[in-house]
Amino acid sequence: MEENQHQNEDHLKKFDDTYFKRAAYAEVSFEKYSQYWWSNRFYSGLAKKFGPKSGRVLEIGTGLGHLLGWFDPKEYQVFGSDINPWALEQAQKNVPQGQFMIMNAEDLSQFENNYFQIVVTKHVVEHLQNPEKAIQEFCRVLAPGGLLLLATPNMDSPMRSFKKEKWIGYQDPTHINLKTPAEWMGFIKANQLTIRKAFSDGFWDSPYLPLIPKMLQKPIFGGPGGLQAILGWSIIPLWMGESLIVIASKT
Repeated sequence: MEENQHQNEDHLKKFDDTYFKRAAYAEVSFEKYSQYWWSNRFYSGLAKKFGPKSGRVLEIGTGLGHLLGWFDPKEYQVFGSDINPWALEQAQKNVPQGQFMIMNAEDLSQFENNYFQIVVTKHVVEHLQNPEKAIQEFCRVLAPGGLLLLATPNMDSPMRSFKKEKWIGYQDPTHINLKTPAEWMGFIKANQLTIRKAFSDGFWDSPYLPLIPKMLQKPIFGGPGGLQAILGWSIIPLWMGESLIVIASKT
């Protein structure tokens, strides 16, 4: 028991002010119109398109808070949780109207049942010691008629077998729980949510081929995902992308 506690503490220490400068974030640009910018616009757009048009929104693992900044404060009251104190300080500056708090995704006991109309968790569950317990919490705090939007690395991606140890899902050492889409969706269904859509985001982790310059591969492989993000579609099948994206509703 004590050994598990120490392992968990060591894992949490990895999420500090340097996390956004290394691992999967090492080459990420946070500037306007960057891939990161389009991604936050895309996911927030999905939540607004498929979810209630007003109410309380919780982003679990909010990071720098930019995704929540896309919600109109006249329509939505936004909350963000994370275990990274430095990130939450930045989030509060980026989204002054938001309410941000240090909170483990596996324990949302600060919130009562059925409190949120939308719950978003973008590339968080793969970092957790007990993601099944976390998904139970996500569903508990979601109100009837509410929307869960979840994204995580797609273990069914054909590029995982192609790139092997260089696959994007393996590049972050804090990815301690990578599972198949069937497993993730099984957890969601077990908590009485209905899967409305399960799709992917394209092949955006160029290069995929040797000898060909990365800048040439980006539009070839990343074009479909980029177009989907710009237009707000949700049509790329799981076999054509690096992430599993799930939209589920609570009845």
